[in-house]
Amino acid sequence: MSHRSAEEGRGRAPEILVFDSGIGGLSIAGCIHRQIPGARLTHLADNAGFPYGNQPETTVIERTIGLVREQLARQSYDVVVVACNTASTVALPDLRAAVPVPVVGVVPAIKPAAAQSGNRRIGLLATPATVRRPYLETLIADFASDCVIERIGHPELVTWIEQWARGRPLPEPALAIALRPFRDAGVDTVVLGCTHYPLITPVLRRLLPDVLFWVDSGEAIARRTLSLLQQAGFDHHELAGDEATGHGCRFSGPVGGEIDRFLASQGFRRTSVPSG
Repeated sequence: MSHRSAEEGRGRAPEILVFDSGIGGLSIAGCIHRQIPGARLTHLADNAGFPYGNQPETTVIERTIGLVREQLARQSYDVVVVACNTASTVALPDLRAAVPVPVVGVVPAIKPAAAQSGNRRIGLLATPATVRRPYLETLIADFASDCVIERIGHPELVTWIEQWARGRPLPEPALAIALRPFRDAGVDTVVLGCTHYPLITPVLRRLLPDVLFWVDSGEAIARRTLSLLQQAGFDHHELAGDEATGHGCRFSGPVGGEIDRFLASQGFRRTSVPSG
């Protein structure tokens, strides 16, 4: 399929679909908005299937493909961003084969963390599912073989953050205890290996004041998304000119009204899936 040149542009704002099992993808969406302010964003949260780390891989693949295809059937998008480590790990090849638009996935930012760490001691904060997947070993072997990697696969943190977004306080004393291995190991860099975690970076910084570098995949995903849109023929004005507004967040299951204040703080509003 041929694309217009960058000089001609596409004559409209880019449309980007960001998919996650919960609200963690909003951290990626924020990075995309900052790099591509002209793009309109839709965040689709599969809260009915949350958390993906507890689901069989076949279920994650089926839900990811089914929900993304359903959304694409209702609205046209130029790029799909899978802002979920579990879905990216197990569903990306099948999703790319199933949809007609480019798909961007997310992996823990081991490579940039290794480039920044001074003492070669890196902490990986992730979900239990991410910590035990073989692809993590490949990332470490390829980019951080000279580093000590201290891993915390926390089973409840994503749920705590989902509840926090709905108005419940974070259990900071329990979180401080969970992060103790990073303090004991003397890590100077922490990889946030789940897209939920950047949403509470100020809390994490307060609990781990000696950590120098906090690394996540958001900026890299935004750069890749920008590159794909440029390849598709969007010009500078369409990508970075008039700042898009009205970003929407859709949920696959029921969600209480208390989420609306948090969504507004991220520049989003809750929207329903159009009928038809």
